[in-house]
Amino acid sequence: MTMGILPGTSAPSRPVAGREVTLFGNAYILGLTFAAGIGGLLFGYDTGVISGALLYIREDFKAVNESSFLQETIVSMAIFGAIIGAAISGYIGDKYGRKKATIIADFFFILGAIAMAGAPEPYTLIAGRLLVGLGVGIASITSPIYIAEVSPSEIRGALVSTNTLMTTGGQFLSYLVNLGFTEVPGTWRWMLGAAGLPALAQLVIMLFLPESPRWLFMENKQVEAVAILEKIYDPDRLDIEVEQLSAALEEETQERELKGKISYLDLVRSKELRLALFAGVGFQAFQQFAGINTVMYYSPTIVQLAGFASNQIALLLSLIVAAMNAIGTILGIFLIDRCGRRLLALTSLFGVFVSLAILSGAFYLTSVDVPTVDIHQTLKAGYACPAILDFSQPLWNCNGCLNAGCGFCTASGNQMLPGTCFISNSTSEQYCSLNSGNWYSEICPSTYGWFAVLGLVLYIAFFSPGMGPVPWTINSEIYPSKYRSMCGGIAATACWVSNLIVSESFLSLVDAVGTSKTFLIFAAIVMAAFIFVLAFVPETKGLSFEEVEKMWQKKAHKGSSDDTSGSSTEALLDKNHKPVSIKSDV
Repeated sequence: MTMGILPGTSAPSRPVAGREVTLFGNAYILGLTFAAGIGGLLFGYDTGVISGALLYIREDFKAVNESSFLQETIVSMAIFGAIIGAAISGYIGDKYGRKKATIIADFFFILGAIAMAGAPEPYTLIAGRLLVGLGVGIASITSPIYIAEVSPSEIRGALVSTNTLMTTGGQFLSYLVNLGFTEVPGTWRWMLGAAGLPALAQLVIMLFLPESPRWLFMENKQVEAVAILEKIYDPDRLDIEVEQLSAALEEETQERELKGKISYLDLVRSKELRLALFAGVGFQAFQQFAGINTVMYYSPTIVQLAGFASNQIALLLSLIVAAMNAIGTILGIFLIDRCGRRLLALTSLFGVFVSLAILSGAFYLTSVDVPTVDIHQTLKAGYACPAILDFSQPLWNCNGCLNAGCGFCTASGNQMLPGTCFISNSTSEQYCSLNSGNWYSEICPSTYGWFAVLGLVLYIAFFSPGMGPVPWTINSEIYPSKYRSMCGGIAATACWVSNLIVSESFLSLVDAVGTSKTFLIFAAIVMAAFIFVLAFVPETKGLSFEEVEKMWQKKAHKGSSDDTSGSSTEALLDKNHKPVSIKSDV
């Protein structure tokens, strides 16, 4: 493929020989990718394992069992730590390099795992969750950036998406570990402490792996950088890459002489940086506001709607959902460099919108289609809910029973026939089971439960290939090298803050407007996300970092006359509609 030169550049105009690199064509690149991707595995494991561990923490610590605040703090402290970790990851990554930043994250993971596993009381456990949260925050940005900077442009999307696959794999692993340790003495200590092993493995491996060649080049360590690039590219392609990096380094040196060291003020002064940061931060925030964590939170409830009241089945569903998430991410890996980032994200968002509309409709139907209470059978059993005798209470159906703080036992054989309303305790639940009924204490059974399951399956199927990996991929490649950690850290911080907002407001929103309307609100947010991606997120498929930056410069210089919703490749065509080669400060 022959490329010309943009005016004012000095990039070579000869053919880029051997330019195409296949996904499985270089074992060295794959090794670097999976080694860095262990950070994603830890990210997924530490955010997923707490759901099962908390059940047993409550049994060991009476204070936790009696305090919703302590339970919420144990869960959310990792998110709080991730916000801090993501905020400082930019400084660490730029100052010490991507490799050392990953090693620092591993230290936090290991220290946090040790603190949690040996916690003598809840507050040590909370401190441990804060430490692993710091590791999660740093790893959530340094891992994809490291992978992006060692990846050839034509397979960069797939390789960065591998980090997301490792994250979903970590969540799946956490559920497996939860199941595996349920009968082992120490339960939650093993569950939480197990995270230290992959962190230790990554720390040891990273000691023997190279630093990001692009970071080395920008730190005037060209000899080390070229030695690494030689293992990634063939000789002809290597020449092109080195010349582009050399030109970028020269431009950066000149810019530093004029402006001094980089700072956060540069993000305000530079229009191209503002455009890139707006696209990256907005995309990352919309990933969380699309409601992925709320849908995952409601997955056991959705199973109960379908008629499966068993906790074991609900736990098994968590495994199935996590497996679907991982499979969808694998699909995304194969599509992202073929279909492009924008098309994959837009298709994903459209499917997520439809899924949320189905979930909203399902929860509305299940709120009105519930079995009634058989008063005679309830009183006859001897476990009647006390409120059943208060005729001012609307206890004549399952919803009224649960709203009174009691439990509903379905009729044997058909859960939609009139059932009984009992005191919500283990004795009543056991009586219900002995009489072939299903016990419901959180939500009522419904004929339309399958409708909710359909919405859940479609949501995961559409979200995982697109909105799962694409925002992280985009944020690893749309910023110049010297600002990549800084901007990536800001975007990751926005992601974790959005995560915290959604997590803390979801139940309040459900209480205020109901579950059906809550999912409808998320559907409206997803439609806004669709418009945002269409308008502001560029296509970066197959583009080098230099080409991506030149695209932002072109958009910034042309201002509103340039269509930011168009393909970025169009910005790199000459008047004859042929691709041109460019260089810029990465």
